[in-house]
Amino acid sequence: MDSLTQAVLGATVAAACVPKNQRRKAAVAGALLGTLPDLDVLIDYGDAVSNFTYHRGFSHSLFVLIPFGVLLWFIMNRYWSKVRQAPRSWFYAIELVLITHVLLDAHTVYGTQLFWPIATPPSMWSTVFIIDPLYTLPLLMACLLLLIRPHSKMTHAMVSLSLVVSTAYLGWSWFAKTETEKAVVAALGDQVKGNLLTTPTPMNTLLWRILVLQEDHYLEGYYAVHRPEQEIEFSRRELNIKLLDQGTHLASVQRLSWFTQGFMKANVIENQLAISDLRMGFNEVFVFTHAVAERDTTFSWQPINSKQLPTEFGMDAIKVVWDQL
Repeated sequence: MDSLTQAVLGATVAAACVPKNQRRKAAVAGALLGTLPDLDVLIDYGDAVSNFTYHRGFSHSLFVLIPFGVLLWFIMNRYWSKVRQAPRSWFYAIELVLITHVLLDAHTVYGTQLFWPIATPPSMWSTVFIIDPLYTLPLLMACLLLLIRPHSKMTHAMVSLSLVVSTAYLGWSWFAKTETEKAVVAALGDQVKGNLLTTPTPMNTLLWRILVLQEDHYLEGYYAVHRPEQEIEFSRRELNIKLLDQGTHLASVQRLSWFTQGFMKANVIENQLAISDLRMGFNEVFVFTHAVAERDTTFSWQPINSKQLPTEFGMDAIKVVWDQL
């Protein structure tokens, strides 16, 4: 999720754990700690594909963050008197801020490597968009109260309520996703087995984008959960499977295939092999496209230092959502 959401989630979770006379300090500490895992974006892994696919890696692993939280608690308990006054509460606060960060990220389609260094594909539950005001606003309101009136009963109630409401919203997103998948199965039957991806469109959980991988193409459609009677219209899109096959020997293509779980397509752009991530985009306009190889004199693909290509993704996506809603 976006940095603001992670900060207010961390602040609210931390404040909910500690005594009322420590809420403001816990909120500030929780906001800082809630953004800590995302600092891995500052690491340069050497090329664009590596930077793209190693993000949300070790810094988002439960195997790393849980022991890191214990270590951080020991350090804070030794050097900060506030923690020593309520050690158990602060232990829960630190661990829950770190864990909720990565679990929330796993709800997006980008993917989160919860079990690094185990080489399982990233968890991408894809039930919420990376920015969703309906999830963030209750937490933001609670944070404002924590800064203004940290000791009041109303603040305590708002902190609890905001966590209940935001969690309930995640629960709703799972329900909406399930209803979307049922509608797709009803429309396409066995074609969707193992090849289906549903993800919410920007800043809402009412309209869902549908991808169904086929042998040499994919189907793209939209489903509005609030209009279940409306038939899903699918558009056929080419994967350019021959190009993909020509690049299977390339480490960057293999890495992208693992990271996207096969939801990618190939194109030739300025004599370079370009791989697009199908999961994030609309109508053949994708957020992430990487040039990974170029042709040599024998017309074979030779690897290059991968680079991310510019995208036209922007207001068109908002227009798609508006038109469909």
